Amino acid sequence: MTSQAADGPETVVASRRSKITPEREREFFDAVLEQIRECGYESVTMEGVAASTRCSKSTLYRQWKTKPQFVAAALRANRKVRFAGIDTGSLAEDLRQAARAAGDWSGKDTRLLQALGHAWTADKELAEALREALVHPEIVALQEMLARGVARGEVRADHPALEYIPAMMFGVLRVRPVLSGQYADADYLTRFVEATVLPALGLTQDPLAQDPLAQDP
Repeated sequence: MTSQAADGPETVVASRRSKITPEREREFFDAVLEQIRECGYESVTMEGVAASTRCSKSTLYRQWKTKPQFVAAALRANRKVRFAGIDTGSLAEDLRQAARAAGDWSGKDTRLLQALGHAWTADKELAEALREALVHPEIVALQEMLARGVARGEVRADHPALEYIPAMMFGVLRVRPVLSGQYADADYLTRFVEATVLPALGLTQDPLAQDPLAQDP
């Protein structure tokens, strides 16, 4: 009996999977996500990604088996928390910085969400990967941001608007391309925060007006 046979089929599969380096895997993931943005999910094929990355399609099928599994893996590997690390000591300024950060990546991520279209509603694994990569981490970061504001006494803990801030921030990212054909860039999102999010929380645009002790006698 050969060592390969003795190891069993699961070990053989793991061995085959390990032949792809992290750098090569990243190349595959970048390629499939970019093709989805440019062409739409339905137009992208495993064969097309294989051709663009100069690998055999059997390599991709052996590694991920189906296109939804491949795209889900790419989304999870692409997970970045853009709102992480924003902590200025002021909730209003944190939200402004979050708006700027969202504006810097809104075009790329909104295009990806739009391109996935119906696919993510039809495939549970794809939908969960999309939430894990693009939605949940940012919502958690926003909720932590709001909790710090509550702890500092900037907003009362039972303020009814707190629940809706993530929906407001993500909603405008999704809806502006529909309404105007333009992505919500950093300038637009900052103005949105100033005009709607801060007033909803009872935060003034003028930091002096929020702290009577900071005003001149």
